Amino acid sequence: SALGLFCVSFPWTASADIYRYKDERGVWHFTNIKSDKRYKLYIRSYPKKAAQYIRDYDGIIKQASSKFRVEQSLIKAIIKAESYFDHKAVSRKGARGLMQLMPGTAESMAVEDPFDPEENIFGGTRYLSELLDRFKNDKVLALAAYNAGPERVQEHKGVPPFPETRSFVEKVLQYYQEYNSGTTRGGKPGFSAE
Repeated sequence: SALGLFCVSFPWTASADIYRYKDERGVWHFTNIKSDKRYKLYIRSYPKKAAQYIRDYDGIIKQASSKFRVEQSLIKAIIKAESYFDHKAVSRKGARGLMQLMPGTAESMAVEDPFDPEENIFGGTRYLSELLDRFKNDKVLALAAYNAGPERVQEHKGVPPFPETRSFVEKVLQYYQEYNSGTTRGGKPGFSAE
């Protein structure tokens, strides 16, 4: 069964405000774009440079990298692509936190608070590690599965033909190369824990 990770990659900035409203069924809706008058400001974010975020989370990323045998540079690349290091990020589809975990995925990875940087990074890295194992260490397929779900990757026998998924994979691989070469501002080369 699908773990339900369908992360949305749309332009998040580190200073995105979050709005929310509760509908008539009692369901909370979150967005970074106030597209409806029912949305009220929930979290006001303040700008912070990516380099500072990387320093803030570097220790957690190193621990998760070591525990789940995933390169630091790949973890950082996903975080940058998903949330731009904003631990309060929420997508239109409900993905939350640094690595944009959907509620079902967060639950299956034992993440109680997806906005907690440590829980989110450990849960997201654990999930990524499982996808890398499932797809025999093929980063492209694992990243496509991270975005669209592993069943969709298997169904399409490769990267699904969704523009969002293809864009996500391309963006993460670009950041991954930059972190590995040390050319990303504020980034450090990742190490392979393998």
